[in-house]
Amino acid sequence: MNDRVRMFGIDFHSFTMSQTVSRLLQWSSEPEYGCRYVVTPNVDHVVKFQTDAALREAYQDASLVTVDGKPVLWASRLLGKRLPALVPGSDLCPALFDAAKVAPELRVFLLGAAEGVAVRAADTIAKRWPWIKVVGCFSPPMGFNALSADNPAVVEMINQAKPDILLVGLGAPKQELWVHAMQHQLQVKVALCVGATIDFLAGEKNRAPKLMRTLGLEWLHRMLSEPKRLVGRYWHDAKVFPKLVFIEWIAQFQGDA
Repeated sequence: MNDRVRMFGIDFHSFTMSQTVSRLLQWSSEPEYGCRYVVTPNVDHVVKFQTDAALREAYQDASLVTVDGKPVLWASRLLGKRLPALVPGSDLCPALFDAAKVAPELRVFLLGAAEGVAVRAADTIAKRWPWIKVVGCFSPPMGFNALSADNPAVVEMINQAKPDILLVGLGAPKQELWVHAMQHQLQVKVALCVGATIDFLAGEKNRAPKLMRTLGLEWLHRMLSEPKRLVGRYWHDAKVFPKLVFIEWIAQFQGDA
């Protein structure tokens, strides 16, 4: 059975949230295989993917690619690809932690967010999901990447903690590029590239109300929350993404002709 859907040059896995969680729990319970990693592309990632060769390489090596963002999901249906559901990182982590209650102890390391935020996220996890063991957390300095002088020490810190799951919240495309560069050095079973999820867990940032998420307006909530950082990005994406959908539709129509 083919579980891939190709759009915009990206091979998405046609997984629901429950299928994704089951796969992650399976990987986390297996003997160490090497660092599998998961990416969750939204509209901004899709736009960046078109011109960023390094990001394309990172996506090509990802073990799981799930859709994050209603516009991408709607585009799949418009194009007749019909991805089954959203699997955003901000929902995936809580769903994984919930499901892990009946699994062997899940060891988690948090990498990302501003100074002190990962520690607060770890406190939240300990209270809400006491069966999850947070084995470490680290908030790297601004500009941190695979070439940073302190990168070897960070990788060693993670490996010494022996996590099953590494949550990487460095923002896109930094997190995907870092995990791709470090995948053969990281002694973790699964790395999840999850953007602002650590901030959400810590209460540093608030998720959009459920109705806005249902209507596909979480982007609007985030833009209004951080206008200086996000207005320009979203304006650019709003101009480019419809063109990408149209190009994809034309290519598909010509292929069927």
